[in-house]
Amino acid sequence: MKLKKVLSFLLLFPIMATAWAANDYTQYVNPWIGTGGHGHVFLGANVPWGYVQLGPTENTRGWDWCSGYHISDSVLIGFGHQHLSGTGIGDLGDFAFLPVARSGQRDIIFSHGAETVTPGYYAISLHDPNVFVELTATKRCGFHRYTYAPTKPICRLAIDLKQGIGWDSMTKAGLEQVDATTLKGYRMSKGWAVDQRDYFYVRFSKPVTMTALDSARWEFTFSNGNEPLLVKVGLSAVSEDNARLNLEKEIPGWDFNGCVAQARQQWNDELSKIQIETPDANARTIFYTAMYHTMTAPSVFNDVNGDYRGADGKIHKGDFQNYTTFSLWDTYRSAHPLMTLIHPDMLSDIGETLINICRQQGKLPVWHLMGCETDCMVGNPGVIVLGDLVLKGKVKDPKAAFEAMKKSCMLDERGMDLLKQYGYLPYDKNQSIETVSKTLEYAIADDAVARVAKMLGYNADYKYFYNRSKSYRKLFDSKLQFMRGRSADGKFREPFNPFHAAHEQDDYTEGNAWQYTWLVPQDPHGLVSLFGSEASFVNKLDSLFFVEGDMGAEASPDISGLIGQYAQGNEPSHHVIYFYDYVGQPWKAAKLLRRTFSEMYRNDPDGLCGNEDVGAMSAWYVLSSMGLYQVEPASGKYVFGTPLFDKATLNVGNGRTFTIKATNNSDKNMYVQRVLLNGKNYTRSYINYNDITRGGTLEFVMGAKPSKFGSAKKDRP
Repeated sequence: MKLKKVLSFLLLFPIMATAWAANDYTQYVNPWIGTGGHGHVFLGANVPWGYVQLGPTENTRGWDWCSGYHISDSVLIGFGHQHLSGTGIGDLGDFAFLPVARSGQRDIIFSHGAETVTPGYYAISLHDPNVFVELTATKRCGFHRYTYAPTKPICRLAIDLKQGIGWDSMTKAGLEQVDATTLKGYRMSKGWAVDQRDYFYVRFSKPVTMTALDSARWEFTFSNGNEPLLVKVGLSAVSEDNARLNLEKEIPGWDFNGCVAQARQQWNDELSKIQIETPDANARTIFYTAMYHTMTAPSVFNDVNGDYRGADGKIHKGDFQNYTTFSLWDTYRSAHPLMTLIHPDMLSDIGETLINICRQQGKLPVWHLMGCETDCMVGNPGVIVLGDLVLKGKVKDPKAAFEAMKKSCMLDERGMDLLKQYGYLPYDKNQSIETVSKTLEYAIADDAVARVAKMLGYNADYKYFYNRSKSYRKLFDSKLQFMRGRSADGKFREPFNPFHAAHEQDDYTEGNAWQYTWLVPQDPHGLVSLFGSEASFVNKLDSLFFVEGDMGAEASPDISGLIGQYAQGNEPSHHVIYFYDYVGQPWKAAKLLRRTFSEMYRNDPDGLCGNEDVGAMSAWYVLSSMGLYQVEPASGKYVFGTPLFDKATLNVGNGRTFTIKATNNSDKNMYVQRVLLNGKNYTRSYINYNDITRGGTLEFVMGAKPSKFGSAKKDRP
């Protein structure tokens, strides 16, 4: 045991020796945040936006194992090359390695205390077999180092092509030993992604002997010697040859430590795009871990030669970076607006990816995974993301983007035929569940289409989609002041309980009437008008944060992180606190935001109040903790909240920085007293995207008491 500890230290030392350099932002990342509770985050080695997420996989024991790993478990079944992060459905886990002590061994008991994780690097000391495992990755490749105990002359390593996570089920697989140190093969599967295809190419650092255990599992034996076994794995969704090309390009040699350093540098390059100053070390860790979690996906989905598998299942060659893993219902609200600020170099490629998906499958993506449309969740979120990119000037061909948006919103699928006929989705027609949520989400997408149409001068399209974007009005019950399910003949559904939330059975998606009444981020003032007066709106909004009621035994576990009936643990609530700015009471938002920061985001494994949702939960924190949030999804308008840090400097591209300062900031001094933009008095309670990306300094002067800042109607968003 002592030998193993010494060995672990010696192997880690060259990797970790420089980890405390002043400009090393990876030191502030705690990858364990979200591995407990319902966070569902990926734990392992990857690089920003990588196709490969290489890490430990446990048996799927329920909902909290969607990423393949949960800190409550201690049984390891393999080191898979692809994982999801923060989703509510499990998939992937493809092509798993497992060092074994004896032939046929399928799992290993392990201790979390034996694990070491930093961005781009994962390591674990195993007891049976006695081996030290290290993993790192490039965008399209995994790199393993196995150091077996010297007392074991002949060692074993198993490969499992059947193993998967959650819904994943292998449909076909094959493995061929090309020579004593080379393998190639493929794995096809069906799950959340209905037709996933993975090809791989493997190189070992020493000769191995292959033995088949069954049709999808093999073991390799090799001489231990005095050197660890290194394993390089190239992956591709196109072909085995492309997997080889990816491997040769991204890991041409055998320098494992160099690959770890390269991965760490890539993480530093991305994490350094926001530099914060704060005396609160805990908040710093939460912030940079949140940034880290926003960059697992979307994932690169093309090979080094430009080839990629399209949404039509065919092989295409593109002159852009193609992506997949779009959790758009979650990410359109915060992750993509954050991306437009600090990852401008990606935006054109994201736009091209979305437009090409529409060309290949006939509509913009809803929830895209490994090139497959899952149609998961409701609405047209891909329309919203693309519309925001067009309005911010980040799409090469705005007209092509508009056509894709319009086409996607005019299909007669997923209830849109009913939307055209009735102006909303009636609960008593063929789309009988979640009709309130679907209507509200379609209205948000229609608003994005209308805004782009107006920008392009398409007046007829603008009027049509503008009118459709007001469909939320048809579901508002002015007597009870809730969004409610409505029948085809106009009657509200009875009986009605605003607290009730039967998962996938009633009018709301992962929520209830209290939460969904506010899902009109595209038209806050229009929503206010439905209440009859600002005073009535504010009274109802105030009530949201303290009213309590029984949601019922069938409520979705996604309804979490509650403050009253406000649910920070699920994305449809994320904009609601900022509605106070729209009615001239931003000080109420400030107090609630500070409470949310402290109660819902913590530096421990159960540190997220809901699923990470592929970066959405964390992106909310990154934006909000800097004092900004884009409420209107396709607008470029960032509304002020309360900055948590003394200073945050954003690299917004083109050599420009945008600095957010908070003078006199403290736990008590949470209220904005006044604001200066580039040294001049600034009275609005929001700022536009172009004002941020041209660079400059935004200064919040903070105080302990609410002020009149942002209360005048002319200064509201």
